[in-house]
Amino acid sequence: MKTKSKILIIAGSDSSGGAGIQADIKTVTALGSYAMTAITAVTSQNTTGVLSISAITPKEISNQILFTSKDIKPDAIKIGMLHSSKVIMSVIKSLENIKVKKIILDPVMIAKGGTKLIDNNAINFLKNRLIKRMTLITPNIPEAEILTKTKIETKEDMIYAANILLKLGVKNVLIKGGHLESKLVQDVFVNKSEIKIFYNQRHNTKNTHGTGCTLSSAIATFLSCGKPIKKACELGIKYVNSAILTNPKYGKGHGPINHLNSMEIKKSFN
Repeated sequence: MKTKSKILIIAGSDSSGGAGIQADIKTVTALGSYAMTAITAVTSQNTTGVLSISAITPKEISNQILFTSKDIKPDAIKIGMLHSSKVIMSVIKSLENIKVKKIILDPVMIAKGGTKLIDNNAINFLKNRLIKRMTLITPNIPEAEILTKTKIETKEDMIYAANILLKLGVKNVLIKGGHLESKLVQDVFVNKSEIKIFYNQRHNTKNTHGTGCTLSSAIATFLSCGKPIKKACELGIKYVNSAILTNPKYGKGHGPINHLNSMEIKKSFN
C-alpha cells in the first residue's frame, strides 16, 4: 500500500505503547500515512500509572524537528506532550523554520492515572505563545478547564470554553466530552463560523488509555490527506470509537485501545 501523506509527531514516549508517540505512530500507520517523530520526553509507565519522566533537552527536540523535516517535509504536524516553557519555545522556533500550515495540538497535561505532565509556566507559554499558531487544539474537559480557568459541567460550558480558546488565536477547537457524565459522549467542535456537536455511544470500559493522542494523530492524518477540518474531526472520532470498542483488554489498569481496527490484513505470514 502506498503511503498517503507524511506526518511529523512531536510528543513524549509511553513505554507501555498505549499512548504518546507509540500510539501516534500506530495511528498514522494504520490510516495509511508515514510517521516521523521528535520525542520530547521518555516516560516509564504501564496501564496502572507513571513511574518516571525523563525530559529530552530543548536543543535535541529542535534537532529532531529540523533535521527530519529538512529531508522529508511533513504535510501535517501533531503536537502532544510539551513539559516545559523552554521546550515550547524550542518547538515554536522550529515550527517557524519549517513552515508547515496544518498543525494539531493535543495539550497533554495529565496522564490517565492522574500524574501531572506539564508545569505551570509551560501552561502559560502554551496559552500565550503556541495556541495561536495552531490549526486545531483538542483538549479534554480537565485540560480545557485549566486553559480557560472555567468549570465545565455541560455542553453549553464546553461551547463557552471553546470560544475562550478561539480568542487565544487558534483557528478551530475540538473539546472532547468523555469526562462529562452523560449517556452519549458529546465532542464539541467550534470555530468562528460554526458549532458542531458530535454525538457517540459511550462504551462501558476502562480501556481508554491513549484516546486523546490517537484522536489528534488521526485528525492530523485525515487533514493531511485533504479532508476539511470538521470532516477530519468526524473521521478521527469514528476511528477512536472503533478502537475503543475493539480494545484488546491488556493490562491491570487503564488498558490500550486497538489501533489496528482500521486495517484488514490479507497477507498470510508463514
